[in-house]
Amino acid sequence: MAQGDLFAALILAIVQGFTEWIPVSSSGHLVLLERLLGFSGGLEFEVALHFGTLMAVFVYFGKDITDILQDILLGRWRSENGKLGLLLIVGTIPAVFVGFFARNLFDSVLSNMVVIAIGFGITGLFLLIAATYRVKLGEGVKNLGYGKAFIIGIAQALSIIPGISRSGATLSSGILFGLKEKSAMKFSFLLSIPVIFGANILIVGNSTLAPELIWASFVSFLVGLATIHVLFKYILIHRKNLIWFAAYCLILSVGLITWIILG
Repeated sequence: MAQGDLFAALILAIVQGFTEWIPVSSSGHLVLLERLLGFSGGLEFEVALHFGTLMAVFVYFGKDITDILQDILLGRWRSENGKLGLLLIVGTIPAVFVGFFARNLFDSVLSNMVVIAIGFGITGLFLLIAATYRVKLGEGVKNLGYGKAFIIGIAQALSIIPGISRSGATLSSGILFGLKEKSAMKFSFLLSIPVIFGANILIVGNSTLAPELIWASFVSFLVGLATIHVLFKYILIHRKNLIWFAAYCLILSVGLITWIILG
């Protein structure tokens, strides 16, 4: 890999680790940066980046994941962790449906700049509503309900469209359903695991990642882990902080549309 390409790849790895978890759409930013930098790492590179951020959420919520799996396998479905596990399964169903049956319908628009600009605008509106709508927060994930978990899953499935943030859509939906900020964040991040893992399996299949891409996974892992910690401990502890991400996405959307029209 040439020095210029290596620098571009490093930038993309950092951006992936950062934007996978903040509610601004990692896919939309990667498409934009690939165009600006004139670099495309290909499918294996993209999988390596997503694998790194997947490992970040595994590490950060490792104990929660272990407790959930233990209660599910032991049939303790009425416990807090058992109920959370069932809710996550229900919330994953829409994304599984889209991934297996409707992905081809979206392939032609995945790099369309107009679609990306609109996606950023939708994300901004999602976040703005969640930040300002009068809703009483106080519910834990255990009291969420399967119907609401399914709707959050539908919001997640929409993020197949670049520009629509997966974390933004699921976090906003959870808050609008009355979840406390940290509960909504935790559910959103845990809900990402089967989706990202399943997408990687579909893309990679029986092949293995090239050894020279391990560094990309490691960079996105480190940045992703740090980002999750900062969001969970300091930034998204109050829903009003979402308004800053909403403003960013809306400004980016307007800027892209203006650029497309004038270009």
